[in-house]
Amino acid sequence: MSIEIRKVSSNSELNKFLKFPWKIYKGDPHWVPPILMDVKKKFNKKKNPFFEHGDIESFLAYRDGEIVGRISAVANDLHNEVHNENIGFFGFFECINDQEVANKLFDTAKEWCAAKGFDTMRGPASPSSNEEWALLVEGFEDSPRLMMTYNPKYYMDLITNYGFEKAKDLHAWRIPQEEMKNESKIKRVAEIAKDRYNLVVRSANMKDFDNELQRVKYVYNKAWEPNWGFVPFTEKEIEDAASSFKPLVEPDLVLFGEINGETVGFALVMLDYNYIFKQMDGKLFPFNIIKLFTKRKEIPWVRILILGIIPEFQKRGFDAALYWEVMERAAKRGIYQGEASWILEDNEAMVKGAKLMRGERYKTYRVYDYKIK
Repeated sequence: MSIEIRKVSSNSELNKFLKFPWKIYKGDPHWVPPILMDVKKKFNKKKNPFFEHGDIESFLAYRDGEIVGRISAVANDLHNEVHNENIGFFGFFECINDQEVANKLFDTAKEWCAAKGFDTMRGPASPSSNEEWALLVEGFEDSPRLMMTYNPKYYMDLITNYGFEKAKDLHAWRIPQEEMKNESKIKRVAEIAKDRYNLVVRSANMKDFDNELQRVKYVYNKAWEPNWGFVPFTEKEIEDAASSFKPLVEPDLVLFGEINGETVGFALVMLDYNYIFKQMDGKLFPFNIIKLFTKRKEIPWVRILILGIIPEFQKRGFDAALYWEVMERAAKRGIYQGEASWILEDNEAMVKGAKLMRGERYKTYRVYDYKIK
Protein backbone atom coordinates (compact mmCIF):
# COMPACT_ATOMS: atom_id res chain seq x y z
CA MET A 1 0.00 0.00 0.00
CA SER A 2 2.50 2.60 -1.18
CA ILE A 3 1.74 6.31 -0.96
CA GLU A 4 1.81 8.38 -4.12
CA ILE A 5 2.10 12.16 -4.08
CA ARG A 6 0.62 14.00 -7.04
CA LYS A 7 0.91 17.70 -7.80
CA VAL A 8 -2.42 19.45 -8.29
CA SER A 9 -2.24 20.56 -11.91
CA SER A 10 -5.81 20.61 -13.23
CA ASN A 11 -9.16 22.05 -12.25
CA SER A 12 -10.53 18.60 -11.55
CA GLU A 13 -7.61 17.82 -9.18
CA LEU A 14 -8.08 21.18 -7.47
CA ASN A 15 -11.73 20.32 -6.85
CA LYS A 16 -10.66 17.02 -5.27
CA PHE A 17 -8.14 18.93 -3.15
CA LEU A 18 -10.83 21.37 -1.98
CA LYS A 19 -13.41 18.69 -1.15
CA PHE A 20 -11.08 16.33 0.72
CA PRO A 21 -11.81 17.90 4.16
CA TRP A 22 -15.35 16.52 3.97
CA LYS A 23 -13.78 13.07 4.43
CA ILE A 24 -11.71 14.14 7.44
CA TYR A 25 -14.49 15.96 9.29
CA LYS A 26 -17.44 13.72 8.50
CA GLY A 27 -19.61 13.57 11.60
CA ASP A 28 -17.63 16.26 13.48
CA PRO A 29 -20.26 18.60 15.01
CA HIS A 30 -17.79 21.46 15.45
CA TRP A 31 -16.38 21.65 11.92
CA VAL A 32 -17.55 24.53 9.72
CA PRO A 33 -17.39 23.61 6.01
CA PRO A 34 -15.62 26.34 4.04
CA ILE A 35 -17.43 28.09 1.21
CA LEU A 36 -15.88 26.27 -1.73
CA MET A 37 -16.02 29.15 -4.20
CA ASP A 38 -14.14 31.38 -1.74
CA VAL A 39 -11.42 28.82 -1.07
CA LYS A 40 -11.03 28.07 -4.77
CA LYS A 41 -10.36 31.75 -5.42
CA LYS A 42 -7.30 31.55 -3.15
CA PHE A 43 -5.64 29.27 -5.72
CA ASN A 44 -6.52 31.44 -8.72
CA LYS A 45 -3.42 33.33 -9.82
CA LYS A 46 -5.52 35.79 -11.79
CA LYS A 47 -7.90 36.63 -8.95
CA ASN A 48 -5.83 36.34 -5.75
CA PRO A 49 -3.44 39.31 -5.28
CA PHE A 50 -1.33 37.14 -2.93
CA PHE A 51 0.34 35.78 -6.07
CA GLU A 52 1.87 39.19 -6.77
CA HIS A 53 4.35 38.51 -3.98
CA GLY A 54 3.89 34.79 -3.34
CA ASP A 55 3.38 31.35 -4.79
CA ILE A 56 1.40 28.24 -3.85
CA GLU A 57 1.98 24.66 -5.03
CA SER A 58 -0.49 22.02 -3.90
CA PHE A 59 -0.25 18.24 -3.58
CA LEU A 60 -2.51 15.27 -2.95
CA ALA A 61 -1.51 12.01 -1.30
CA TYR A 62 -3.02 8.79 -2.68
CA ARG A 63 -3.02 5.26 -1.34
CA ASP A 64 -4.54 2.53 -3.50
CA GLY A 65 -6.19 5.17 -5.65
CA GLU A 66 -7.85 6.89 -2.68
CA ILE A 67 -7.00 10.41 -1.50
CA VAL A 68 -5.63 10.26 2.05
CA GLY A 69 -4.09 13.70 2.51
CA ARG A 70 -3.32 17.10 1.05
CA ILE A 71 -0.86 19.96 1.56
CA SER A 72 0.26 23.21 -0.05
CA ALA A 73 3.78 24.59 -0.10
CA VAL A 74 3.82 28.37 0.07
CA ALA A 75 6.34 31.08 -0.74
CA ASN A 76 5.67 34.56 0.64
CA ASP A 77 8.31 37.01 -0.56
CA LEU A 78 6.67 39.90 1.29
CA HIS A 79 6.99 38.08 4.63
CA ASN A 80 10.67 37.41 4.05
CA GLU A 81 11.27 41.00 2.97
CA VAL A 82 9.53 42.48 6.03
CA HIS A 83 11.14 40.12 8.56
CA ASN A 84 14.50 39.62 6.84
CA GLU A 85 13.94 35.87 6.96
CA ASN A 86 14.32 33.00 4.52
CA ILE A 87 11.20 31.00 5.32
CA GLY A 88 8.81 28.89 3.28
CA PHE A 89 5.44 27.79 4.54
CA PHE A 90 3.04 24.88 4.47
CA GLY A 91 -0.72 25.21 4.60
CA PHE A 92 -4.11 23.74 3.68
CA PHE A 93 -2.93 20.59 5.47
CA GLU A 94 -5.45 17.81 5.96
CA CYS A 95 -4.59 14.16 6.55
CA ILE A 96 -5.93 10.86 7.81
CA ASN A 97 -4.49 9.72 11.13
CA ASP A 98 -1.44 8.08 9.59
CA GLN A 99 2.09 9.28 10.29
CA GLU A 100 3.49 7.78 7.08
CA VAL A 101 1.05 9.77 4.97
CA ALA A 102 1.77 12.96 6.93
CA ASN A 103 5.53 12.44 6.57
CA LYS A 104 5.20 12.09 2.81
CA LEU A 105 3.21 15.30 2.61
CA PHE A 106 5.64 17.21 4.81
CA ASP A 107 8.59 15.80 2.85
CA THR A 108 7.03 17.07 -0.37
CA ALA A 109 6.46 20.57 1.01
CA LYS A 110 9.94 20.60 2.54
CA GLU A 111 11.59 19.63 -0.74
CA TRP A 112 9.66 22.36 -2.55
CA CYS A 113 10.80 24.92 0.03
CA ALA A 114 14.38 23.67 -0.06
CA ALA A 115 14.45 23.96 -3.86
CA LYS A 116 13.62 27.64 -3.44
CA GLY A 117 16.50 28.06 -1.00
CA PHE A 118 14.45 28.46 2.16
CA ASP A 119 16.10 27.40 5.42
CA THR A 120 12.90 26.93 7.46
CA MET A 121 9.36 25.70 6.84
CA ARG A 122 6.65 27.33 8.96
CA GLY A 123 2.94 26.71 9.27
CA PRO A 124 0.14 26.06 9.00
CA ALA A 125 -0.33 29.20 6.86
CA SER A 126 -3.22 29.05 4.43
CA PRO A 127 -1.68 30.92 2.79
CA SER A 128 -0.50 33.69 5.17
CA SER A 129 -0.88 35.25 8.61
CA ASN A 130 -3.49 37.60 7.13
CA GLU A 131 -5.81 34.65 6.46
CA GLU A 132 -6.07 31.24 8.13
CA TRP A 133 -3.06 30.80 10.38
CA ALA A 134 -1.91 28.28 12.97
CA LEU A 135 -3.12 24.92 14.29
CA LEU A 136 -5.74 24.55 16.99
CA VAL A 137 -4.09 22.88 20.00
CA GLU A 138 -6.51 23.75 22.83
CA GLY A 139 -10.26 24.34 22.72
CA PHE A 140 -11.62 21.48 20.62
CA GLU A 141 -15.01 21.41 22.32
CA ASP A 142 -16.33 24.38 20.38
CA SER A 143 -16.80 25.44 16.76
CA PRO A 144 -14.36 28.02 15.38
CA ARG A 145 -15.40 31.62 15.04
CA LEU A 146 -15.31 33.33 11.65
CA MET A 147 -11.96 32.87 9.82
CA MET A 148 -10.41 30.90 12.69
CA THR A 149 -9.00 27.43 12.15
CA TYR A 150 -10.21 24.05 13.35
CA ASN A 151 -8.60 20.62 13.05
CA PRO A 152 -8.53 17.15 14.64
CA LYS A 153 -6.44 16.76 17.79
CA TYR A 154 -4.22 14.14 16.16
CA TYR A 155 -2.75 16.77 13.81
CA MET A 156 -0.58 17.90 16.73
CA ASP A 157 1.07 14.48 16.85
CA LEU A 158 1.47 14.25 13.08
CA ILE A 159 3.25 17.60 13.07
CA THR A 160 5.47 17.18 16.13
CA ASN A 161 6.39 13.58 15.28
CA TYR A 162 7.75 14.83 11.97
CA GLY A 163 10.12 17.16 13.82
CA PHE A 164 8.30 20.50 13.88
CA GLU A 165 8.77 22.66 16.95
CA LYS A 166 6.67 25.44 18.40
CA ALA A 167 7.41 28.86 16.96
CA LYS A 168 4.64 30.86 18.61
CA ASP A 169 1.23 30.45 20.26
CA LEU A 170 -1.77 32.61 19.43
CA HIS A 171 -4.72 32.88 21.77
CA ALA A 172 -8.45 33.45 21.45
CA TRP A 173 -10.14 35.19 24.35
CA ARG A 174 -13.82 34.84 25.13
CA ILE A 175 -15.30 38.15 26.25
CA PRO A 176 -18.60 37.72 28.12
CA GLN A 177 -20.48 41.00 27.80
CA GLU A 178 -22.29 40.76 31.12
CA GLU A 179 -19.06 40.22 33.07
CA MET A 180 -17.32 43.00 31.17
CA LYS A 181 -20.11 45.44 32.05
CA ASN A 182 -19.50 44.67 35.72
CA GLU A 183 -15.87 45.74 35.35
CA SER A 184 -16.07 49.40 36.31
CA LYS A 185 -12.42 50.07 35.50
CA ILE A 186 -12.73 49.58 31.75
CA LYS A 187 -15.68 51.98 31.49
CA ARG A 188 -13.81 54.50 33.61
CA VAL A 189 -10.67 54.21 31.45
CA ALA A 190 -12.76 54.59 28.29
CA GLU A 191 -14.48 57.72 29.59
CA ILE A 192 -11.18 59.28 30.71
CA ALA A 193 -9.63 58.60 27.29
CA LYS A 194 -12.53 60.29 25.53
CA ASP A 195 -12.57 63.31 27.83
CA ARG A 196 -8.83 63.85 28.20
CA TYR A 197 -7.85 63.46 24.56
CA ASN A 198 -11.08 64.50 22.85
CA LEU A 199 -11.35 60.99 21.39
CA VAL A 200 -14.38 60.39 19.20
CA VAL A 201 -15.51 56.87 18.32
CA ARG A 202 -17.64 56.64 15.19
CA SER A 203 -19.14 53.99 12.91
CA ALA A 204 -17.90 53.31 9.40
CA ASN A 205 -19.39 55.49 6.68
CA MET A 206 -20.25 53.06 3.89
CA LYS A 207 -20.95 55.99 1.53
CA ASP A 208 -17.27 56.93 1.87
CA PHE A 209 -16.09 53.33 1.58
CA ASP A 210 -12.90 53.89 -0.45
CA ASN A 211 -11.55 56.53 1.93
CA GLU A 212 -12.56 54.46 4.94
CA LEU A 213 -10.58 51.61 3.46
CA GLN A 214 -7.46 53.75 3.25
CA ARG A 215 -7.88 54.65 6.93
CA VAL A 216 -8.11 50.96 7.78
CA LYS A 217 -4.93 50.20 5.85
CA TYR A 218 -3.11 53.10 7.52
CA VAL A 219 -3.95 51.92 11.05
CA TYR A 220 -3.46 48.22 10.33
CA ASN A 221 -0.05 48.54 8.72
CA LYS A 222 1.21 50.94 11.42
CA ALA A 223 -0.28 49.31 14.51
CA TRP A 224 0.68 45.72 13.69
CA GLU A 225 4.12 46.36 12.18
CA PRO A 226 6.08 45.36 15.33
CA ASN A 227 4.16 42.09 15.74
CA TRP A 228 5.67 38.69 15.16
CA GLY A 229 4.53 37.21 11.85
CA PHE A 230 2.96 40.46 10.64
CA VAL A 231 2.76 40.97 6.89
CA PRO A 232 1.32 44.25 5.61
CA PHE A 233 -1.61 44.23 3.23
CA THR A 234 -0.78 45.39 -0.26
CA GLU A 235 -3.17 47.84 -1.88
CA LYS A 236 -4.77 45.10 -3.99
CA GLU A 237 -4.99 42.67 -1.07
CA ILE A 238 -6.89 45.10 1.12
CA GLU A 239 -9.22 45.98 -1.75
CA ASP A 240 -9.84 42.28 -2.39
CA ALA A 241 -10.50 41.57 1.30
CA ALA A 242 -12.83 44.57 1.51
CA SER A 243 -14.87 43.43 -1.48
CA SER A 244 -15.34 40.03 0.21
CA PHE A 245 -16.27 41.50 3.58
CA LYS A 246 -18.43 44.40 2.38
CA PRO A 247 -21.71 42.44 2.00
CA LEU A 248 -21.28 41.02 5.53
CA VAL A 249 -20.10 44.14 7.33
CA GLU A 250 -22.29 45.78 9.94
CA PRO A 251 -21.29 49.48 9.80
CA ASP A 252 -22.07 50.07 13.48
CA LEU A 253 -19.56 47.34 14.41
CA VAL A 254 -16.75 48.86 12.34
CA LEU A 255 -15.34 51.62 14.50
CA PHE A 256 -12.84 54.42 14.01
CA GLY A 257 -11.19 56.31 16.85
CA GLU A 258 -10.40 59.89 15.89
CA ILE A 259 -8.81 62.94 17.49
CA ASN A 260 -9.57 66.22 15.77
CA GLY A 261 -10.47 64.30 12.63
CA GLU A 262 -7.24 62.25 12.61
CA THR A 263 -7.65 58.47 12.65
CA VAL A 264 -5.72 56.97 15.57
CA GLY A 265 -7.42 53.60 15.98
CA PHE A 266 -9.69 51.11 14.32
CA ALA A 267 -11.78 48.07 15.22
CA LEU A 268 -13.24 45.56 12.76
CA VAL A 269 -15.88 43.41 14.41
CA MET A 270 -17.81 40.81 12.43
CA LEU A 271 -20.85 38.77 13.20
CA ASP A 272 -19.78 35.15 13.53
CA TYR A 273 -21.14 34.00 10.18
CA ASN A 274 -19.73 30.54 10.86
CA TYR A 275 -23.01 30.01 12.70
CA ILE A 276 -24.68 30.18 9.27
CA PHE A 277 -21.87 28.70 7.16
CA LYS A 278 -22.11 25.51 9.19
CA GLN A 279 -25.56 24.98 7.67
CA MET A 280 -24.45 25.54 4.06
CA ASP A 281 -22.22 22.52 3.41
CA GLY A 282 -19.78 24.67 1.42
CA LYS A 283 -22.33 25.99 -1.07
CA LEU A 284 -23.43 29.61 -1.31
CA PHE A 285 -25.68 29.40 -4.36
CA PRO A 286 -28.43 29.21 -5.40
CA PHE A 287 -30.38 29.40 -2.12
CA ASN A 288 -27.93 29.45 0.79
CA ILE A 289 -26.95 33.07 0.20
CA ILE A 290 -30.42 34.07 1.39
CA LYS A 291 -29.57 32.62 4.81
CA LEU A 292 -26.86 35.26 5.26
CA PHE A 293 -29.59 37.86 5.52
CA THR A 294 -32.52 35.92 6.96
CA LYS A 295 -30.57 34.22 9.76
CA ARG A 296 -28.06 36.89 10.72
CA LYS A 297 -30.20 38.01 13.67
CA GLU A 298 -29.79 34.53 15.15
CA ILE A 299 -25.97 34.79 15.31
CA PRO A 300 -24.95 34.61 19.00
CA TRP A 301 -21.29 35.72 18.74
CA VAL A 302 -19.16 38.49 17.32
CA ARG A 303 -15.49 38.20 16.54
CA ILE A 304 -13.13 41.13 17.04
CA LEU A 305 -10.86 40.54 14.05
CA ILE A 306 -8.86 43.73 14.26
CA LEU A 307 -8.44 46.27 17.01
CA GLY A 308 -5.43 48.50 16.96
CA ILE A 309 -4.11 51.90 17.92
CA ILE A 310 -1.25 53.50 16.00
CA PRO A 311 1.97 53.44 18.09
CA GLU A 312 2.18 57.13 19.02
CA PHE A 313 -1.31 56.99 20.60
CA GLN A 314 -1.01 53.70 22.47
CA LYS A 315 -1.17 53.32 26.27
CA ARG A 316 -3.74 56.11 26.61
CA GLY A 317 -6.84 53.96 27.07
CA PHE A 318 -8.04 54.26 23.48
CA ASP A 319 -8.24 50.49 23.16
CA ALA A 320 -10.53 50.39 26.21
CA ALA A 321 -12.80 52.95 24.55
CA LEU A 322 -13.07 50.81 21.42
CA TYR A 323 -13.66 47.59 23.36
CA TRP A 324 -16.36 49.18 25.48
CA GLU A 325 -18.10 50.62 22.44
CA VAL A 326 -17.95 47.26 20.63
CA MET A 327 -19.59 45.36 23.46
CA GLU A 328 -22.24 48.04 24.01
CA ARG A 329 -23.22 47.90 20.36
CA ALA A 330 -23.18 44.11 20.23
CA ALA A 331 -25.47 44.00 23.29
CA LYS A 332 -27.99 46.22 21.52
CA ARG A 333 -28.21 43.45 18.92
CA GLY A 334 -28.79 40.83 21.58
CA ILE A 335 -25.24 39.46 21.27
CA TYR A 336 -23.49 38.90 24.57
CA GLN A 337 -20.46 36.82 23.58
CA GLY A 338 -17.39 38.11 21.78
CA GLU A 339 -14.12 36.54 20.76
CA ALA A 340 -10.96 38.61 20.55
CA SER A 341 -8.62 36.71 18.27
CA TRP A 342 -6.00 36.10 17.56
CA ILE A 343 -3.70 37.61 20.19
CA LEU A 344 -0.03 36.71 20.38
CA GLU A 345 0.92 34.96 23.61
CA ASP A 346 3.58 37.61 24.34
CA ASN A 347 1.62 40.69 23.27
CA GLU A 348 1.48 42.10 26.78
CA ALA A 349 -0.67 45.11 25.93
CA MET A 350 -3.40 43.07 24.22
CA VAL A 351 -3.33 40.35 26.88
CA LYS A 352 -3.69 43.02 29.56
CA GLY A 353 -6.64 44.48 27.65
CA ALA A 354 -8.33 41.10 27.33
CA LYS A 355 -7.95 40.48 31.06
CA LEU A 356 -9.29 43.95 31.84
CA MET A 357 -12.44 43.01 29.93
CA ARG A 358 -12.83 39.93 32.15
CA GLY A 359 -11.82 37.81 29.18
CA GLU A 360 -11.17 34.08 29.38
CA ARG A 361 -8.36 32.58 27.31
CA TYR A 362 -10.29 29.64 25.91
CA LYS A 363 -8.47 28.56 22.75
CA THR A 364 -4.84 28.23 21.74
CA TYR A 365 -3.43 28.05 18.22
CA ARG A 366 0.17 27.13 17.42
CA VAL A 367 2.53 28.02 14.61
CA TYR A 368 5.33 25.50 14.03
CA ASP A 369 8.80 25.70 12.51
CA TYR A 370 10.90 23.00 10.89
CA LYS A 371 14.56 23.68 10.20
CA ILE A 372 15.39 22.57 6.66
CA LYS A 373 19.10 23.38 6.85
